[in-house]
Amino acid sequence: MGRIMSIDYGEKRVGIALSDPLHTISYPLCVINKKNENQLVDEIIKIINDKLVEKIIIGLPLSMSGSYSEQTKKVIIFKDFLIKELSDRNLNIDIDTIDERLSSVSAKNIMIQQGVKTGHNKGRIDELSASIILQEYLDSK
Repeated sequence: MGRIMSIDYGEKRVGIALSDPLHTISYPLCVINKKNENQLVDEIIKIINDKLVEKIIIGLPLSMSGSYSEQTKKVIIFKDFLIKELSDRNLNIDIDTIDERLSSVSAKNIMIQQGVKTGHNKGRIDELSASIILQEYLDSK
């Protein structure tokens, strides 16, 4: 059984998390420092192949009222680009989005509770956010 990957998409950094093979638990995997969309997709595809990913969940950053923000639109554009690139490379992987409101806040709170300073650990926040997004998805299934 393949794993599920989650993506916490950002302008500079992209947090990545994976599920266990049974789709029960998520864990932070890494942060990709984004240079451009093509480099980002290449690194995501490497993870897909290395970790046998069968599905991708992308966090959709809705505003607190549930409406779309500028960042929401950027995530949707990235999702469409990723779908096209995967298709062009003959990778048939289902991609869904999930509301990610407050995932970064939750990640920061977890780090603070662990005594980790958040100012210089933005990458850690991004990968932890991706793990929270994925765990919420897994728990909903």
